Amino acid sequence: MENNLSEPKKWNRVLLKLSGQAFSGSEKLGICPDSVEKIAQDIKACREADVDVAVVIGAGNIIRGETASKMGMDRAMADYMGMLGTVINSLALQDALEKIGVFTRLQSAITMAEVAEPFVTRRALRHLEKGRVVIFAAGTGNPFFTTDTAASLRALEVRADVVLKATNVDGVYTSDPRKDPSATKFDEIDYMEALNRNLRIMDQTAFTLCMENNLPIVVFDITEPGNIARAARGEKIGTLVRGKSS
Repeated sequence: MENNLSEPKKWNRVLLKLSGQAFSGSEKLGICPDSVEKIAQDIKACREADVDVAVVIGAGNIIRGETASKMGMDRAMADYMGMLGTVINSLALQDALEKIGVFTRLQSAITMAEVAEPFVTRRALRHLEKGRVVIFAAGTGNPFFTTDTAASLRALEVRADVVLKATNVDGVYTSDPRKDPSATKFDEIDYMEALNRNLRIMDQTAFTLCMENNLPIVVFDITEPGNIARAARGEKIGTLVRGKSS
């Protein structure tokens, strides 16, 4: 769809939001090493383009707190299990990145000194300044908040230029393109229009954080090899969500 927003520049620092499903490949659950390796190679390409990269990963390939709570589990307990699931995914990505020569640091919102640093904003900023990929695990460290919210929060804390939201569709549509063949894709859209259309780009808390702080979001298809690097370089890909005045 046509719009009057200007062409995006190259991003200097990005927060990459990955779903847990991106790690499971063709399977619904678990971790597919080939899928994780492909993501790691794409992140390496971002660093080779001199883009600072921070990462937040979901845990839908292991457990979803909301789903588990609907099955009778206490919601807070289920959410903590989900946070631990993100640590497992984060360790898998860290391992894959370091095997291909990318320096990383893993920071967790839940203290587990044996496998991760505690999350400290200043330390995270220092790692990024030194060219390391910083992976933020365990969400916000609090139940009832999604990893989308963690991604928006961490992006603001480390002064990222944009949130790159990797999905299994190639952008934001007027409706679900898998159910509605007449759905039309947006190349760019502003926050208020997305809200008015109820497009559910991120959960409401996460989206509001981005909107109130004028933090752009790029929604793109992760299943296409190289798309993470293209999005990080500011190429025209997926859908750019931001304020009209940006």
